[in-house]
Amino acid sequence: MIDKVWERIIKCEGEVFKQIRGKEFTYSVKGISVFLNATERSISKSEFANALKLVPLENTVPLHNFQAPSYLFAIVMDGRIRKNDW
Repeated sequence: MIDKVWERIIKCEGEVFKQIRGKEFTYSVKGISVFLNATERSISKSEFANALKLVPLENTVPLHNFQAPSYLFAIVMDGRIRKNDW
């Protein structure tokens, strides 16, 4: 599933996403990492793969031990990324 989702993540590069509390951000993809514009943090493809094992998510709590959990949640739960898969 990660390869299909990763393609969607790449296609949405530069688009505006919203965190659960409404803060907007964009990201860029370089190699196997997503670099967030609102922070100096990045999220690796492997983090996304691990997060996909937990979807669907209602909040960021299950992602507490992940890199940038609120951003990760915003991306994986966005309709452009999840489509009808979860």
